[in-house]
Amino acid sequence: MAKVPAIAKAFAGRWRIVEMDVWDNDFLDLVEEAHLTFKGAADGEIGFGALKGFLDVRYGARDGSACAEFSWEGHDESDPACGRGWAMIGTTGRLVGHFYIHNADDSGFVCERT
Repeated sequence: MAKVPAIAKAFAGRWRIVEMDVWDNDFLDLVEEAHLTFKGAADGEIGFGALKGFLDVRYGARDGSACAEFSWEGHDESDPACGRGWAMIGTTGRLVGHFYIHNADDSGFVCERT
């Protein structure tokens, strides 16, 4: 079993997606409560709207702040989908980042720890 990096502990757990630049709040909770979840050394998941994805996470730093960068694969509605994204812990303890769907939309987001 892979050792969990110390920086991963700051991100660990479920975060509620409370805002996205492209999609409104009614859409975010379409199928389930919109969330970004980090688990273990490199795993996680994201769900919002009709999208569900499983993350492959790498932890490091961006502009001097702790950062989680990830690729993801899953489905959007019933179609296979994949992409990438990143998240940083902001000054108010919220996660801020950007989420990309390969050959489709991308959006900034804000999360709060649940």
